[in-house]
Amino acid sequence: MTVPGRSESDVWEVLCRSRQLTEPVLRKAVSRIPEPSRSVAEYHFGWQDGGGNPAAGDWGKGMRGALVLASASAMGGVPDQAVAAAAGVELVHNFSLLHDDLMDRDETRRSRPTVWSHFGDAQAVLTGDALLVVAMEGLAEAPPMLQELTDALLCLVSGQGADLAFEQRTDVSLDECLAMAAGKTAALMASACALGALAACAQTGQIKALRRFGHHVGLAFQLVDDLLGIWGRSSELGKPVGADLRRRKKSLPVVAALSADGPEARRLAALYLDDDGPLTEAQVCEAVDLVDRAGGRAWAEREAQRQREEALAALAAADPAPEGARQLFSLAHIITERRK
Repeated sequence: MTVPGRSESDVWEVLCRSRQLTEPVLRKAVSRIPEPSRSVAEYHFGWQDGGGNPAAGDWGKGMRGALVLASASAMGGVPDQAVAAAAGVELVHNFSLLHDDLMDRDETRRSRPTVWSHFGDAQAVLTGDALLVVAMEGLAEAPPMLQELTDALLCLVSGQGADLAFEQRTDVSLDECLAMAAGKTAALMASACALGALAACAQTGQIKALRRFGHHVGLAFQLVDDLLGIWGRSSELGKPVGADLRRRKKSLPVVAALSADGPEARRLAALYLDDDGPLTEAQVCEAVDLVDRAGGRAWAEREAQRQREEALAALAAADPAPEGARQLFSLAHIITERRK
């Protein structure tokens, strides 16, 4: 499959167009949520400020919704066929963010206080639950699409559970960590691509190929996310860099470094696995250096590129229409090259 290259501005145009199509459906779904959870959800999406006043904030890149719409286009569909699924995937994603922030006790997202830190734990749970309900409601009349999304949700729960369990373990293997990422992150992206294909009434083989594309894109996304969490910039990410290291989380670069042989890996293990509360700032800086020197950074960068190539091979197998193929190619590129 030959796909012409696109500039970064073209990629962001794809995301912007997807957001424009999806946001009205998101707003309509959120309007169904009873107060006070509706206002909390609107704060999370950036549509209200902390005082309940209208705002024009950022609700994220809309990457998963864009994958739905681009996958539908790749299978010869039109946006109207897939916009409900795109909104459903974004609602599920944001449900998971509300709960994830609470479980990790992250205090900042999109350069603002997270929901739990501003409104309390209970509202974070209730509002996340409400987003999940309206996501399911939006696909209730399309049983195959609803089944696709619920399957992804079960994988997401499994991956999130493994991520939490890893915090109590000292023996996490790289294969286990990749399996965790496949559930926690890749499952929803795989489902997004399959949902777009389902909306366009694609053939079974094409749906499977696009699901594989989304799976590999999702793994690349998590690898890059983990890299940015260590070596990114807080001003660009909208959340603190180093937070996962401070909590001694078993991210992919860290596990790759811990699995290596050498003095840096052993020093990292001694520092990281000595469970005596959060790392200090000095220890975080040392951990950053050790993960790099032990090879964790280089491995994660290579693996992200390998997952991208696997994704493009799956895309070619789907025999996509040219414009949708270009959009999916662009999204795969920005996922592996992004800085935020």
